[in-house]
Amino acid sequence: MVAGHPPPARGRLVRRLALLVGATVAVGFGSVLLLLGGGLVPATVQIPFRATLQILLHQLSLGRLFPQPCAGTAALPSQCASWTAIVWKLTLPEVLLAMIVGAGLGISGATLQGIFRNPLVDPYLLGIATGGSLGVAVVEVYGILPARAYLLDPAAAFVGGVATGLAVLLAARGRSTSVETLLLAGVAISYLLSGVLSLVLLYNPVRAEQLTSWLLGGLLSGYWPSDTVAFALVLVLGGLLGLYGRELNLLQLGPEVAQSAGVDARRVRVEVLLLASLLTAGVVAFTGVIGFVGLVSPHIVRRWLGTDYRLVVPASGVVGALFLVAANDAASLSFPHSVLPVGIFTALAGVPFFLVLLYRHRRRSFGGGP
Repeated sequence: MVAGHPPPARGRLVRRLALLVGATVAVGFGSVLLLLGGGLVPATVQIPFRATLQILLHQLSLGRLFPQPCAGTAALPSQCASWTAIVWKLTLPEVLLAMIVGAGLGISGATLQGIFRNPLVDPYLLGIATGGSLGVAVVEVYGILPARAYLLDPAAAFVGGVATGLAVLLAARGRSTSVETLLLAGVAISYLLSGVLSLVLLYNPVRAEQLTSWLLGGLLSGYWPSDTVAFALVLVLGGLLGLYGRELNLLQLGPEVAQSAGVDARRVRVEVLLLASLLTAGVVAFTGVIGFVGLVSPHIVRRWLGTDYRLVVPASGVVGALFLVAANDAASLSFPHSVLPVGIFTALAGVPFFLVLLYRHRRRSFGGGP
């Protein structure tokens, strides 16, 4: 929130938060219509908007609405069955996975920026995503049970990300662990894991080439089982992180002030870092490395709703979901006949945004002119 401006009234905050939630639901629902109505699925099958809408309402209402989902179209029964499979089993799970992962990254980014009191921190700065990437690379490059790789990849990414978060805590352990020590330990471990990842990829260039899309972030693993697991992780871990809103607010005033208010700053840092590591590792396990969502989303929320972390944390999840769905739509619209990693488009949108933030911060810090 800009200094000198009064905080928005609570009623206005509630309306703005409701607007964000409504916009996210509308964009997610419209995304399915856009991707299919424009023929933007991998098989380039163009499904009429009317049929797409009727199929969605038919499935969501368990057949009560539009018992014949393709009524009013020229589709044959076999073609209608194919359309239903594309809408319900391919495109909708992909869009939902984008919303779930974006929400997880947004929540994780907001809480990490809160405990480090640094707006430049994001879930990947501490090497959590690199650790997950290394776990998948080991499974893929060394051919560990390739017949079950679809099960091992998410598990290996989750274990690698969580192990990295624990390594950061162990490297910075001590009674007087500061945020600077934790941050430096995370950056150092991130660089170390990046070097190890490069060595692993060089071991088998052919298999490493197959990992390129995963390392750039993608949503092709979106199907109902993976969506269910990812949603459960974000719901539980994101909900737990949301309970730390009061503690994060007090930490912004300094550890001494927080301590005087009964908040154990060191314990809160450890607990939040562990939960954020679990959450980041959980979503990265299904999509690969998707950058800038956890960095940009909290900035947008703080400008829109203020700096109260009781609102910033959940609202960052909403903005993150909106951001990633929009990036997925941009990827499909830009290259309708190709499947490009969505991480490319989050970077294309996030880097300019980040540079603008740095420019504004520099002008405020050094008293630049208007």
